[in-house]
Amino acid sequence: MFKEEQHFEIDPRYKQAAREAWIGIIVFFLNIAWWFAFAYGLGMRPPEEYSYVLGFPAWFFWSVIGSFVIFSIVIYLVVTLLYKDMPLD
Repeated sequence: MFKEEQHFEIDPRYKQAAREAWIGIIVFFLNIAWWFAFAYGLGMRPPEEYSYVLGFPAWFFWSVIGSFVIFSIVIYLVVTLLYKDMPLD
């Protein structure tokens, strides 16, 4: 089909971008798993048996407020430790 064989050099930025995308997807699914485990794990009991953290039901505190705080720290650590700054030009 081609008269001469063409050789393409793969840009290493593609490999890094794919790695960072997979890290982002993994953190996303960990966040969903955390939310699901605490929201449904602690929230499936009758309301009379709920324990409370700072005035919130424990299932709400750990699935919403706790996950926000914990995954904000996780995302900060992932971005600073695993992501690389690279030129896009």
